[in-house]
Amino acid sequence: MQYNKQAITLTQQVSILKQRGLIFANEQDAMKSLGNIGYFRLASYWRLFEADKINHIFKPNSHYEQALTLYEFDSELKILVFSAIQRLEVALRSKVNLHFAMKFGPFWFMDKTLFIKPSTFDKNYDSLREEVKRSYEDFITEHFNKYSDPDMPPSWKTLEVASFGTLSKLYSNFADPDVKKKVADDFDIPAYKFLRSWLKSFTVIRNNCAHHARLWNQRFPVSPMMPKRVPNKWITMMPHVPNSLYPNLCSIIYWLNVVNPQNYFVHDFKQLLAKYPIVDPAAMGFPRGWQNEPLWK
Repeated sequence: MQYNKQAITLTQQVSILKQRGLIFANEQDAMKSLGNIGYFRLASYWRLFEADKINHIFKPNSHYEQALTLYEFDSELKILVFSAIQRLEVALRSKVNLHFAMKFGPFWFMDKTLFIKPSTFDKNYDSLREEVKRSYEDFITEHFNKYSDPDMPPSWKTLEVASFGTLSKLYSNFADPDVKKKVADDFDIPAYKFLRSWLKSFTVIRNNCAHHARLWNQRFPVSPMMPKRVPNKWITMMPHVPNSLYPNLCSIIYWLNVVNPQNYFVHDFKQLLAKYPIVDPAAMGFPRGWQNEPLWK
């Protein structure tokens, strides 16, 4: 079937939504927010109120402003989560640089024999080279002005400009289990397989935040492995929706508590929920009684 729909004005967009049963408190304000945010970005939030998701007919008493409120909550949630992952990312770079370079030298990331899958190594190394090439950091520029061999800076410079996804793949594909365990141990994570899983999941979460995709009630393509026992405060009930946001937030908070014990993530998250009472934590995979979990107190 050929797509033959044409672009429509903001007035027409509001008209279509009204025909489908969506209620507007102020159409002029709605057109302004639609113009600033975009129809299909907001559609991810009003979809919750649709009775017929094929023809997009809304349930009775569905309001545009409810969808806009969910969007605003999600935007603030992404800022909170992105900030936490940034702190974890910086800590991970430091630990990987320390342990990997001390054991395997400054150019370990260039040695294909140290990695599990050669094909993954090749793709990741190409990405790493591009990231270094694109960098305008002084320490990268100064390095190339002074050195030409080898043709990449040492890991403590190179990894500083690597993306979180590239860093995650470097760690996951590295063959030596002992050095990966040292990194996990530094974060009180009971085994490197958990850290490896968390990195894969957090890469998806971070990309959602960075590219303004919906985070709040999303179901993700990967789920973080959840250990039953850890050295520090944790949860007593395993998540019943493993691919929801809740297990990701639990893992983020646990790791963040090690990196920055004085963080305010749980406090700020609870404040955010209080600010937006329309938000149901169950949509994010939160179980009943989550506030009583040791991790969330």
